[in-house]
Amino acid sequence: MNIVVATKEQLAIVKSLAYKIWPNAYETILSKAQLEYMLEMIYSIDSLKKQFDNGHIFLLIEDNQNFIGFASYELNCNNSNKTKLQKLYVLPEIQGKGIGKQVIDYIKEKVVLSNNLALFLNVNKFNKAKDFYQKYGFQIIKEEVIDIGNNYIMDDYVMEIKC
Repeated sequence: MNIVVATKEQLAIVKSLAYKIWPNAYETILSKAQLEYMLEMIYSIDSLKKQFDNGHIFLLIEDNQNFIGFASYELNCNNSNKTKLQKLYVLPEIQGKGIGKQVIDYIKEKVVLSNNLALFLNVNKFNKAKDFYQKYGFQIIKEEVIDIGNNYIMDDYVMEIKC
């Protein structure tokens, strides 16, 4: 398995993976309409390019010359001296093999090298990924309800791990 920093030209791979992974990850949490709305809002090429231009570092996870997942993070998010894990998704058939842990370890190294103090993330309160993050050592530090437009919200936990 390789973790590679994505170029702007590779954002279409991120989009393609998101459209494969998200329906499985959120089918029991979000309505189909909200899922489609959020995919377009977050993973359109224009949106991904804006995220890239705003300092999000995208990672592609590759295995046997196939892309099996992606992640993104933002160093010193909002000048907080903390890094935000914006995204971490692996194809459903690959989950449970330690890949997510390897990606987090990779990002934690970047956090330390950047003299940031912690890695934090938002996770939907009903997403089973919350258990993965807790197992890895992340702790819930607060709850957030975020209005994302179109009468939809994100009902999240903010989780953090010190680095």
